[in-house]
Amino acid sequence: MGKGYNTALASNPYVVGSFACIGGSLFGMDISSMSGVLNNPSYAATFSSPSSTAQGGIVAAMPGGSTLGAIIASDLADRLGRRWTIITSACVWIVGCVVQCASVDVAMLVTGRVISGIAVGIASMIVPIYQSEVAPPTIRGRIVTLQLWAVTWGITIQYFVEFACSYIDGPASFRIPWGLQIIPAIILAAGMLLFPESPRWLADHDRFDEALAILADLHGRGDAQTPLVQLEYAEICAQVDAGHKEPKRGWLDLLAPGMARRVMLGCSVQMWSQLSGINVMMYYIVYVFEGAGLTGRRGNLTADSIQYVLNTALTFCATLYIDRWGRRPMLLLGTLLMGFWLMLVGGLQGRYGHWGTIEGVNGQIWVMTGHEYATRAVIACSYLFVCSFAATVGPVCWTYPAEIFPIRVRAKAVALAIATDWACNFALAFAVPPSLANIAYKTYFIFGTINFVAFIHIFFCFPETAKRSLEEIEEIFAQGHAYTAWRISKDVGFKNAEQTPVVETEKVSPEYVLEKELSFTHAYQPQTNSVSYVESMSLGDNA
Repeated sequence: MGKGYNTALASNPYVVGSFACIGGSLFGMDISSMSGVLNNPSYAATFSSPSSTAQGGIVAAMPGGSTLGAIIASDLADRLGRRWTIITSACVWIVGCVVQCASVDVAMLVTGRVISGIAVGIASMIVPIYQSEVAPPTIRGRIVTLQLWAVTWGITIQYFVEFACSYIDGPASFRIPWGLQIIPAIILAAGMLLFPESPRWLADHDRFDEALAILADLHGRGDAQTPLVQLEYAEICAQVDAGHKEPKRGWLDLLAPGMARRVMLGCSVQMWSQLSGINVMMYYIVYVFEGAGLTGRRGNLTADSIQYVLNTALTFCATLYIDRWGRRPMLLLGTLLMGFWLMLVGGLQGRYGHWGTIEGVNGQIWVMTGHEYATRAVIACSYLFVCSFAATVGPVCWTYPAEIFPIRVRAKAVALAIATDWACNFALAFAVPPSLANIAYKTYFIFGTINFVAFIHIFFCFPETAKRSLEEIEEIFAQGHAYTAWRISKDVGFKNAEQTPVVETEKVSPEYVLEKELSFTHAYQPQTNSVSYVESMSLGDNA
């Protein structure tokens, strides 16, 4: 324990990466904390039956705060470190939950959701970075995907808590679930004290001894002389050395030659994930099923809960193959499937729906009545849409931005990407209720078309990054191919195309380590803290 963290816990990257995912569960809880009360009479009575515009504002308050939180997190991550930034997000979340739980009017509720949103923005930005910096290359996608899995668990757990509390009469039916959201934040803040700081952040702050010790615990079972640890340490230090020779880091660095392209990719993948229409199916699934003709509060809540369970199950499945299949295939398949299901939903509602009223809903809505099979088809397509997102685009949109940036700008670049996510989330959360109330089924056609546009963009511009170390990914972008991403060979980034990527310490050959080390023009000697410049050479030259 003299190291400031628990060595036994640090020896397993799955444990380190998965515990930080509790930060993702906060985001999930916030999503269903709203969707579970939209047709709660006590909620409507307490907050004066918000109109569609007012309800959009209440829901949008959280992603609005998250946009600000993601930007704030960039400086916190560079100054405080990854671990303490995660702890900070948990503390801010607790404050926001307290304000929400005590809310007596819309203004107070919006304030609480903004505060909670700041916490979610910080956590959603820093957790993937932390995970990507502590995970070995071949399971990095799996580890970062656990973040989204935690989001789905937060959605599901919170929804079932609200489902159970819906049988309580009065404001306690929504105040109890909102108050219980504090528990995971307390666990996260206390538990992160037992876990190590990111070795890449430590190296970037000239704390090389600590970085090497943590790498040894994470990837070498405590042995700093393990080939994988020596190799990874040399790569990190070489990149840090190159970064320190650059001018002082700022936001303008994101516009530097070669960097703007990556920023565009990181922001785009987050933008496409939000514009896919997933928020329609998560925040406002109650409205979707009401429009499909599913009436009765209990029946609607039951149908909603099935969707959240499917979301959780399919996200877990994605963790098993994201590193095997790669990022590109999942993004391409997902956008096609989601566009198809949304077009079906829009077509069915357009064909069989009409403007009308249903019990418990104020005003007219576009609703399907008297068409049982069409109603079932819309519900099935909604389930399949969410399953498609959870198994493909959802996991990748969190993994991709965390791995494509060099360490010197990673915090700021990922912050901008996550802020893009939350800005789109904010706009959609605010716009969807009026959209469903005014153009009804045409809303689904809009999101379906967006998915097809995303497919084209991803096909031309998004290179594969799976199974490469964060340092090896640099070579991918050095190749160019800005608009012909499909042409980038799978072996780009590996010094020897015949070598398989590093998987476990005992599988790393001495020859591979030697070849990697000799490839650095400026390399660190892993046994010391000082820089020694070694002559650039290759195995071919020595032959």
